Amino acid sequence: MQRPHPLRLPTGIFYAQGVKANVLFFDRKPGSDTPWTKELWIYDLRTNKHFTLKTRTLTRADLDDFFECYKHGQRGKREERERFHRFSYDELVARDKASLDIFWLRDESLEEADNLPAPGVIAAEIVEDLQAALAEFTELADSLQGIGVEIEGPTLGDARVTG
Repeated sequence: MQRPHPLRLPTGIFYAQGVKANVLFFDRKPGSDTPWTKELWIYDLRTNKHFTLKTRTLTRADLDDFFECYKHGQRGKREERERFHRFSYDELVARDKASLDIFWLRDESLEEADNLPAPGVIAAEIVEDLQAALAEFTELADSLQGIGVEIEGPTLGDARVTG
């Protein structure tokens, strides 16, 4: 039975804050007229976790609970936990547009202003996000110019990301 196993990673750990990532594990199966997937196990390492690319990076120890829950080679022994939850195929296809944007943990940061990072941390993350976005747009503009597309409007020369 094919079972995908998403690992919801903290926002921004691979590139920049605001970029969400999930790691999916699948069993290789031949094509079929009926879905192989009967259930989906999701581990949420995003909700109420705070990682950054520089000051609080994701470490192997942060994944220990995931590996304990995942039980590679012992799927029949899996049990639901706070961060590890099973969804049936019927539950998944009943969702609006079969969306896999699934939440079950209460995000404390959205409910309690006291839990927000310090204003300086928030400002630094915003700057990091904007610099990353500017770098991406600069790269896109350079690529377009490289194939002969004229870039109209303000030039990006003065806005290039440094450092």
